[in-house]
Amino acid sequence: MTQTPLNPGDEAEPGTPGSGEDLCSVCNGSGNKDGAKCEACGGTGKVVQGVGGG
Repeated sequence: MTQTPLNPGDEAEPGTPGSGEDLCSVCNGSGNKDGAKCEACGGTGKVVQGVGGG
């Protein structure tokens, strides 16, 4: 099984229970920051974060 590389802004691997995809807060979902690929999301505009609470 191939493990998906995580971007610096990811908190968990995609598909991890209790996590979900969200817009990157660094680039606001554009994938670009200051004219270059956003380093936090790897240029995807999305990050995987923990959801819920409790």
